[in-house]
Amino acid sequence: MTEPVEHVPLAPHCTLGVGGPARYFVEARDHASVLVAVDWARRRGLPLRVLGGGSNLVVPDDGVDGLVVKVSLRGVSVRETAGGVEVTAAAGEPWDDLVRLAVARGWAGIECLSGIPGLVGATPIQNVGAYGQDVSQTVTGVRALDRGSGRVVTLGPAACRFGYRDSALKSREADHYVVLAVTYRLRPGGAPALRYADLEKHLATRGVQAPSLADVRESVLAIRRSKSMVLDAGDPNRRSCGSFFLNPILAAPDAALVAARAGDGMPTWPEPGGRVKLSAAWLIEHAGFARGQADGSVGLSTRHSLAIVCHDGARARDVIAFARVVRVRVEARFGVRLIPEPVFWGGLTLD
Repeated sequence: MTEPVEHVPLAPHCTLGVGGPARYFVEARDHASVLVAVDWARRRGLPLRVLGGGSNLVVPDDGVDGLVVKVSLRGVSVRETAGGVEVTAAAGEPWDDLVRLAVARGWAGIECLSGIPGLVGATPIQNVGAYGQDVSQTVTGVRALDRGSGRVVTLGPAACRFGYRDSALKSREADHYVVLAVTYRLRPGGAPALRYADLEKHLATRGVQAPSLADVRESVLAIRRSKSMVLDAGDPNRRSCGSFFLNPILAAPDAALVAARAGDGMPTWPEPGGRVKLSAAWLIEHAGFARGQADGSVGLSTRHSLAIVCHDGARARDVIAFARVVRVRVEARFGVRLIPEPVFWGGLTLD
């Protein structure tokens, strides 16, 4: 491992483009460097933060007083199995590059996750999902460094305890592991997933009646691009974390109460266990917010009411303040308390 560098700005490493510096910063390009970095921080009694693509992260304005390790491990390997193929990608691989590879090879299972920014290592942590697919449907193993013991372990799906945009790696054991690589089981020659109305509609408008994996990827990218949900240097909405709030999932009686307050037209989707998913975007818009609405240098995307966007002069505290206003108004109007999706560092909170 190269020696950590002091006072490295973190804003350029995050898609929001806000936040202060890391007290110490190092880039780890192999497993040994990750282990050395963890030990370096432990011997000095410093907190350790793991940085990936920075696409789902809010860094405080005063920075991070500890060691930030940017995981840049690369490499992809493939192993054929009975009826499938196991693809293992290092944590630092760009996620969409892996999706592109899978689609080009005809491996089904992650095609609807095209265009999602970030790195492979974040996918099991967030249980990344979109358009009817979640990585939990394909992840067979997560290779990780146990920070406590210094051992490299492999966590199966049960140990990951996947939930809606959640896992043990994000919540229950957020500081216990550093993800090194992820293995996905994909289906050679498998049919694409078509579980989302907007995706089916887009394919229909293109005249695609029997979509291939490539067709689905093309439509997903087009839909995401129309919502400013792909990274594009020329997009004025580019400085965001994507969806800032999770879609609420409520017990059926609670969802019925919200529907009564909302009146006709509130969209809902059934979930396992008799629960009901609501649209956070719909709640935000019907609490009185409009796309493009801003307070100074921070506001909603002009293309998607779930994305909070930064402009010139924005600070992390402005993002937090705007998000609080959104959450307070939604709760006052509907009785639903929105949960933020990004990871907050340095004690940042909406509470």
